[in-house]
Amino acid sequence: MSVQERINDYWTGRAPDYDAYQQRPDRFADDQAAWSRIWAQALPAAPLDVLDVGTGTGQVAMVLAGLGHRVTGIDLAEGMLDQARRHAATIDNGPVITYGDAVAPDFPAASFDAVTSRYLMWTLREPQTAVANWARLLRPGGTIAVVDSTWFPNGLDNASENFAEHYDPQVQAALPLATATSIDKTVAVLAEAGLTKVTVTPLTSIYELDQRYGVAPHHEHQMQYLITGTV
Repeated sequence: MSVQERINDYWTGRAPDYDAYQQRPDRFADDQAAWSRIWAQALPAAPLDVLDVGTGTGQVAMVLAGLGHRVTGIDLAEGMLDQARRHAATIDNGPVITYGDAVAPDFPAASFDAVTSRYLMWTLREPQTAVANWARLLRPGGTIAVVDSTWFPNGLDNASENFAEHYDPQVQAALPLATATSIDKTVAVLAEAGLTKVTVTPLTSIYELDQRYGVAPHHEHQMQYLITGTV
């Protein structure tokens, strides 16, 4: 089984519980409002053609569609795609959810105005290659906007039950950002891909929501960051 197949299997198995956490009724409205503000500020005004890579359960894709963008979401974990398609079907002009590799999205050059991702960079194989491919998909002046954090600076072995079985040493060795101790490593990936105006924004609103409601199981309360750049 390949590195990516191990990752896909893990996230397919996690998908129902992961989606349930994302949809927690006690904080759902606050999350939607906060993320809508974040993505509205990260991207030019709608409507844009946006590709959400590693879309997972489609949370970002749904927020972007709600802002008026034309959104395509791709992922390799079939379980995550099932959840995302279910959500997309609940709204008019919802995101198009399809199977696809975030490292090498199969779209013509200059197909999109923006590429987004959330919580993908840390588990992305060949991130430099991926970002270069995203840039190729963008029209002139297009935006890449990613959200992530340094989730596992002390290593992945004790991250969660059943986690290390999939994120074994072979997988970890293929993920350059998995155990990064600083968000600067993720910033460098975007800068080295030739993007301009690379900026980092601490997401204090999400930090405060996590402080109020608590964080996901097996995670620490920590700052998340929005990183953007243009081509």
